[in-house]
Amino acid sequence: MAGETVITVVGNLTADPELRYTQNGLPVANFTIASTPRTFDRQANEWKDGDALFLRASVWREFAEHVAGSLTKGMRVIATGRLRQRSYQDREGQNRTAIELEVDEIGPSLRYATAQVTRAASNGGGNFQGGQGGSGGGRPQPKGSDEPWSTPGSSSADAWSTPGSFGDDTPF
Repeated sequence: MAGETVITVVGNLTADPELRYTQNGLPVANFTIASTPRTFDRQANEWKDGDALFLRASVWREFAEHVAGSLTKGMRVIATGRLRQRSYQDREGQNRTAIELEVDEIGPSLRYATAQVTRAASNGGGNFQGGQGGSGGGRPQPKGSDEPWSTPGSSSADAWSTPGSFGDDTPF
């Protein structure tokens, strides 16, 4: 949507994502990403940490369950999404404003770690209600396919598994 502030944040989770359910049974996961800039001080010949940014973030629906089941405290993540401003009154009646990241995509950073990716089972429908993003689920799978990554008409479930099967070109 035009005019939205889209950002990408790289940082570490300060705690495990907190998975909760609304009164309507809608899953939501909330978490905080801490991003600390580092600069090299040439005079001191050392790295210096800047002021950390602690950014609250949320994900909804099946995406929330994936995040809560995959990410844990301390993990370095890359998240992209839209900044949202929310106003509320605290317990003392003071008006407050919070800026939060409504996450569109998130995953572990592979700069200092490795990851094993497992495709989640589809729930059979697209999750694009209310602009909250989704899992991308609902994509039709070929009949009789055990491999969720295969494409209709492909003889091999994984284009990368058989060396030389596609010549020198990438298979897409």
